Amino acid sequence: MSRMTAPKNRNEAADHNHATAYWTVGRGKGELREEELPEPKANEALVRTLYSGISKGTELLVHGGHVPESVAGTMRAPHQEGDFPSPVKYGYLSVGVVEEGPADWQGKKVFCLHPHQDRYVVPLADLTQIPDGVPPRRAVLTGMVETALNALWEAGPRLGDRVAVVGGGLLGGTLATLLRKFPLQRLELVDVDPAKEKTAKALKIGFAQPGAAQNDCDIVFHCSATSEGLRRSLQLAGDEARVIELSWFGDSPVSVPLGEHFHARRLSITASQVGVVARARRHRRSTAERLDLAVQLLEDPAFDLFLSPDTSFTELPRTMEALSKDSGGNSCHVVRYPEG
Repeated sequence: MSRMTAPKNRNEAADHNHATAYWTVGRGKGELREEELPEPKANEALVRTLYSGISKGTELLVHGGHVPESVAGTMRAPHQEGDFPSPVKYGYLSVGVVEEGPADWQGKKVFCLHPHQDRYVVPLADLTQIPDGVPPRRAVLTGMVETALNALWEAGPRLGDRVAVVGGGLLGGTLATLLRKFPLQRLELVDVDPAKEKTAKALKIGFAQPGAAQNDCDIVFHCSATSEGLRRSLQLAGDEARVIELSWFGDSPVSVPLGEHFHARRLSITASQVGVVARARRHRRSTAERLDLAVQLLEDPAFDLFLSPDTSFTELPRTMEALSKDSGGNSCHVVRYPEG
């Protein structure tokens, strides 16, 4: 029978009853706040965080107050507190270890779609166990791999396809890492930054700047979050091909040239959003199963390409401020917690 563990002493009990979390408190401003933790129930666990990751695209839009009011409800993270634009506790890439919970969960390394916080209590159903072959630090990418996996289910690449990934940032790079194992005729990473060629070479795939990219693609995945990238994606798509749109633009207006060859060539733009399982797998895969598969895929050490050097949780307000001025690179920013 499962049982809950008790803290070893009073000081440990005091620590476990309190937590520190990161909150966005204004446009471009954040702070660490103390909060009380409830006692875990029979179907819950207390998790001590080891690492969390900053998803620079969505989280920096939240940090800057750029979540449109019309989608504020659908943009809520699973364990978010507060409302957009602020104050709000937001984030979804957390890795930790179970300190209290059922006996068969104690000491397990887990991933959770939880904001940046040093300890938290959540239902066991919200935790994904990390396989022994996946380092906890790499596991912060679980949410990004889940997003890429969902897009692949949406697109359904086939043997011999010609595929382009436009935008070589964190999401585009993660997607290309998965795609490189498919039996494609051609896979090309497309980015305006010539430095992204280093990533492509490490993955042993093709690279091109937008003007030199190969066209007549069967599938184009767009991940650049720019109007220019979406326009180029449509140009690279072959007749009756699909562009899978993974970018989230926040409240930024987007210009798309639908008056050029879009109708004559019968092109399609398909939105891919990780909030629900892609239609092609929705009746046979749950979100929990999708997360389980995503974390298993992280046994591939190639994903270490997308991890930044660590910064301390205590420095997170300054880190977010710095990233908002220069998000730089294609990596997931790794936040290290005490004892992480």
